[in-house]
Amino acid sequence: MSFKENFVWGAATAAYQIEGAAYEDGRTASVWDRFCDIPGKIKDGSSGLVACDHYHRYREDVALMSSLGLQAYRFSLSWSRVMPDGTGAVNAKGLGFYDRLVDELLAKGITPYATLFHWDLPHALFLRGGWMNPDIPRWFADYAAVVADRLSDRVKHWFTLNEPQCFIGMGLHTGTHAPGLQHGLADSLQALHHALLAHGRSVQALRARARGPVSIGVAPTGSVAYPLTTSPQDVEAAAMATFAVATPSLWNLAWYADPMLLGRYPEEGLRTFGKNVPVYPASDLAVIHQPLDFCGINLYNGWQVRAGSDGRRWEDVTRPQGAPLTALKWPITPEVLYWGPRFFHERYALPICITENGVSCHDWVDTDGEVRDYSRVDFLRRYLLEFRRAAEDGVPLHGYFVWSLLDNFEWAEGYRERFGLVHVDYKTQVRTPKLSAKWYAGVIDSNGAALDSRLDATVPLFASS
Repeated sequence: MSFKENFVWGAATAAYQIEGAAYEDGRTASVWDRFCDIPGKIKDGSSGLVACDHYHRYREDVALMSSLGLQAYRFSLSWSRVMPDGTGAVNAKGLGFYDRLVDELLAKGITPYATLFHWDLPHALFLRGGWMNPDIPRWFADYAAVVADRLSDRVKHWFTLNEPQCFIGMGLHTGTHAPGLQHGLADSLQALHHALLAHGRSVQALRARARGPVSIGVAPTGSVAYPLTTSPQDVEAAAMATFAVATPSLWNLAWYADPMLLGRYPEEGLRTFGKNVPVYPASDLAVIHQPLDFCGINLYNGWQVRAGSDGRRWEDVTRPQGAPLTALKWPITPEVLYWGPRFFHERYALPICITENGVSCHDWVDTDGEVRDYSRVDFLRRYLLEFRRAAEDGVPLHGYFVWSLLDNFEWAEGYRERFGLVHVDYKTQVRTPKLSAKWYAGVIDSNGAALDSRLDATVPLFASS
């Protein structure tokens, strides 16, 4: 069985991770530029100053997308490239770059999916309090309006925020990501509330200013629990574990998604966070809870559970020793692409889009110029077969965006991790499509039917001379 005819196959990137040109044509620093300047924050001492030089090489990159048969491309806009101070004046050159990118995509028959915010807050706004400032929802709405005015005649698909779990939880609470702060729980939850309001205000701005019909979603992340067996008890336990807010941690799904998609914070979270929950008027939830057209999920892994005993709602199942891990030491759990979409659709009643899924592997260019990333092909095949199983069981699926099109700057890891379908030599900027890119092109061309065919393991690694 293949996916439905209108299923969307794409790849995703983020502005700071690929664009480079950090201070060209009027762009000003983001919090990530400043974070990278602090010794020891990035594991290899690098930054996004040049990255993949996509700002200058976007035509080459769009041609690569076209050669792979990509139907859609999810990219983010750099807020400080569009509005150098975060508010007020618009940078014509910066906005012009996205104009050209969108036109190039459309000329190649690739549908643009634009993300308003993928972590790179303008440093100028950080100096004004950033996500702690109660004015930031209005600032973000103004930015969304500027972008909509310029691009919405051609861009019909939008995402507001990418992974608030990371830019709030890791950026403001644990300090492992930019801007590297370690706020207490109350302040972090307040900042998150502002981010959720920014989401709501931006949806309102996009719908008010769009120059045609638009489709809007959001892209949270998190870990999904999957059941040990398909017994009703284990399945119920996995669903409860997936949306639990049982500990005072900012790494969860429901505290972020429920306000946006259900119009309320989860009751369990209110009990867990207690006195740290922000005080807000009821009207805030009405702003946050805007109608959305699909639910995005950035999903990489999860954990297995079974029905609990002795009054426990669930029990974690211990992974066996030697269970497979990615290069980044993340667990490989393809089941989450079945259970995650199923649980999300059951809870939120929206079509599901996998907005990021992929794997970091130890990739290099072989002596004959090829990049044979068999492990990535196997990873993606396993996950996509589970995603297709969700479709077969009636879950409405909008599309799938592999992370990532290009090897790129992987945040605090620097350039040590490679997630791309295309290998990038950061010294020469030479792009080399990997085996996975060619395989993914076949999956797209067959609308998923090629998932039923495996690579022939007997094919020699090197052709005879």
